[in-house]
Amino acid sequence: MVKSMTAFARAEMQGEWGVLSAELRSVNHRYLDISLRLPDELRAIEGRMRELLRSALVRGKVECVFRYQAPTMDQVGIEVDLDRIRSLLRAGAEVERLIGDYSPYPIMDVMRWPGVVREPQRNLETVQSQALGMLHGLIHDFVVTREAEGARLAKMLRQRADAIAAQLDALRAHRKDWRAGLMDKYRKRLAEFEMEVDSGRLEQELALVVQRLDVDEELDRLDSHLAELHAILDRQEPIGRRLDFLMQEFNREANTLSAKSADIETTQAAIELKVLIEQMREQVQNIE
Repeated sequence: MVKSMTAFARAEMQGEWGVLSAELRSVNHRYLDISLRLPDELRAIEGRMRELLRSALVRGKVECVFRYQAPTMDQVGIEVDLDRIRSLLRAGAEVERLIGDYSPYPIMDVMRWPGVVREPQRNLETVQSQALGMLHGLIHDFVVTREAEGARLAKMLRQRADAIAAQLDALRAHRKDWRAGLMDKYRKRLAEFEMEVDSGRLEQELALVVQRLDVDEELDRLDSHLAELHAILDRQEPIGRRLDFLMQEFNREANTLSAKSADIETTQAAIELKVLIEQMREQVQNIE
């Protein structure tokens, strides 16, 4: 199945443990390059997250960002360290006994003492478990998006392949008439010089010219590349690199065809082939 390397997915969830949000995006890349940005609360599961991403993706520059917002004190209530307050009051009473000047402590001054009011300890295991579940769902949505985009790319590649096949058929039909026309053209040109020509030698020389300009092998190899393209698109595995190499072979044959061209029709067909191949090559860069 063809998969694109370009995709995006986003998710968010919340509960008593807080609010989690995440984004997963990727662009084309020769290899798998994962960039994972996590809040401190999720650092402990970074390895497991990377393993999940590696198991689902093969190529692409992947960026995964998690954000976490802990519950506010209004949501979870206030915890007061009563033992700490008792210790402070005992220490204060001892100080007053020594200096002999006792006055009641304002309650808010006591509450502002470091460590007296504290946030409840968060259960990070719950947050981490929720984050892993979110990542599973995010990867699923991400892969579905890549497959949908990959199907669009495969359709485009097959359309370009059909256009190339049509060009090859038209060029073959033209080349049949071109051979006869080339022979006749040279004969007429020699007749203009009113020279006596060895017909046997002439036929040999013309045969050499035709052989040098013959492109049947290039057309046959392009047919073979088209068949290989369709076979690769049907594979159930990552195919991006294989397609990239195949595009190089397409270009090689199109360049040779252009170099051997001796008439405007063949030149135009070679140019059109190069345009179609370049359109395919650009899209192949986005396939996993």
